[in-house]
Amino acid sequence: MGKEGMSKNFLWGCASAAYQIEGAFQEDGKGLSVWDNFARQAGKTFKGTSGDVAVDHYHRYKEDIALMAEMGLKAYRFSIAWTRILPQGSGKINEAGLLFYEHIIDCCCQHGIEPMVTLYHWDLPQALQNEYGGWESPRIVDDFVHYAEILFERFGGKVKYWITVNEQNIFTKFGWLTGMHPPGKFAEEKLFYQVNHHINLAHAKTVILFKQMVKNGKIGASFAYTPGYAFDCGPDNVSARQEYDEFENYWWLDVYAYGGYPKAAFQYLQSRKLIGKITEKEEKLLKAAAGKLDFIGINYYRSAVCEYNPPDGVMPYGKLNTTGKRGSEEIYGVPGLYKTPPNPYLKTTDWDWAIDANGLRYACREITSRYRLPIVISENGLGAFDKLEHGEVHDAYRIDYLRMHIEAVMKAYAEGCDIIGYCIWSFTDLLSWLNGYQKRYGLVYVDREEAEGASMVRYKKDSFYWYQKVIASNGEVL
Repeated sequence: MGKEGMSKNFLWGCASAAYQIEGAFQEDGKGLSVWDNFARQAGKTFKGTSGDVAVDHYHRYKEDIALMAEMGLKAYRFSIAWTRILPQGSGKINEAGLLFYEHIIDCCCQHGIEPMVTLYHWDLPQALQNEYGGWESPRIVDDFVHYAEILFERFGGKVKYWITVNEQNIFTKFGWLTGMHPPGKFAEEKLFYQVNHHINLAHAKTVILFKQMVKNGKIGASFAYTPGYAFDCGPDNVSARQEYDEFENYWWLDVYAYGGYPKAAFQYLQSRKLIGKITEKEEKLLKAAAGKLDFIGINYYRSAVCEYNPPDGVMPYGKLNTTGKRGSEEIYGVPGLYKTPPNPYLKTTDWDWAIDANGLRYACREITSRYRLPIVISENGLGAFDKLEHGEVHDAYRIDYLRMHIEAVMKAYAEGCDIIGYCIWSFTDLLSWLNGYQKRYGLVYVDREEAEGASMVRYKKDSFYWYQKVIASNGEVL
């Protein structure tokens, strides 16, 4: 059925984010980000970990990219730290920051690796947060577009694939609803939707500018897509799944692809005075950008179950498992609409994330039938406790996970989904935001724990050699 094998130009990749790997948080003119400050607040991150040093990619990028080349990587998705380019978020450009990313891009190109740049992966300049509340103010829109313009001007001739914003649904939910990410606000629902609208306007203006400046480039956004399954065929639970999709998935994806919010969800929020009027000018801007979008990036890790949530039911503020102790994640939901109980048919990771390869195929099919846009799997991977023994890491569990998910991607591709590439999260181990360094995702082990001062030596895991064969065979050897 369908196409045979993957395209010869398929981008077998890996992904990372600046704050999680670079370190050098105050070197060469870099300004402070909201994460540099947030991680210093007591109790916010696992064992007080931060990205001050991370895995020292800033000083070791040549070594890391050489390992990528040894693996045969076709694409490397990384983010640029806004604070390295504009230390105060606007104003004077820091040439040392531009040079650092120019070196990374050139190094990738020299090794035949396609650089894929994410403009924003959560590290907002603290200066803009201080000055006007960052994403809470419409002023952020033009500052973001200015930042993007600098990068398009400098790297537009070298970088083909660009991503505006990473996981807008996650960093806004954790920043303004659950207080787990900067700026650490809790249950600010109206502000949450206002913030998202500002981000959507910034994304839209950036896409339009990109099309004017980078003639042969491709641009999209990366979305943390968690498909929802109805708990059973009870009509209330089927409706709960529909509500879940409108509020957890389509609220963002419809804006990227159609330039408008889902109607039922919008009406629900308007009736509760949680969202303001959208001007005709803004509507035109969002629609114009949607018509120019080249792909949708899917960050896929898990699926969810959707069950009717009574009016006095669970709230949207359930706690995450950030320790790796199974069973510590709480159910969340919207009272009167839906909640997300565990799936009894699926195993989970130590962090209570359902392992569901078919969910990735399902996500690709949903995107394809709803939006008719090409797809980049911009993140997919397994966070686990890895053990280094005699210089080796035997991570058969990660290989099994990746094999199942790549098979799902190949099925979706054979069924007509236009999938451009697949990026494993992540190439090296890195700082897992709230989870510290114990939650390891890498194909390359980095010798460091939560405490600073370790060797940072890189060791190739079994999964490194496995993915090397997958790439060499274009997915035929799994």
